[in-house]
Amino acid sequence: MSSRVSAGILLYRFREQPDGRAGLELLLGHPGGPYSTSRDLGHWTIPKGEVDEGDDLLAVAYREFEEETGHAAPAGTPLTLETTRQKGGKLVHAWALEGDLDPAAAHSNAFTMEWPPGSGALCEFPEIDRVEWFTVDEARRRIKDAQAVFIDRLEEALTSHSG
Repeated sequence: MSSRVSAGILLYRFREQPDGRAGLELLLGHPGGPYSTSRDLGHWTIPKGEVDEGDDLLAVAYREFEEETGHAAPAGTPLTLETTRQKGGKLVHAWALEGDLDPAAAHSNAFTMEWPPGSGALCEFPEIDRVEWFTVDEARRRIKDAQAVFIDRLEEALTSHSG
């Protein structure tokens, strides 16, 4: 079993849809770096990051949201979305918060890696190269398979809170 653990926040909002009804929208991030450039469907993620031993999971989720979007997570009571295990073994803990964020104003922290491999040259890449709002259906197409459960859990939580 992998000891890799991440924590993140799924930001959501309600916006009027083309049919005139209020629709749920989700903010997802596209991973940065040369290996992700041409990947799209099934590759997007919630803003999240690595947890070190002894870290408070929710505190890490807030920190990583800010690092990967350039904006503090909104105030409010987070809804727990529990955990999921990704294909590579990483355990991901998630919470949802209602809020808004202008994708054009988002910017991520960066990481450094050798690129191209074997060249000895170090290049810097954003952890998240862009964020976008998606309807629930589109978010399900874009998000990593293992993280789709967070969308289901958010919808269940919002339904149970509304009545």
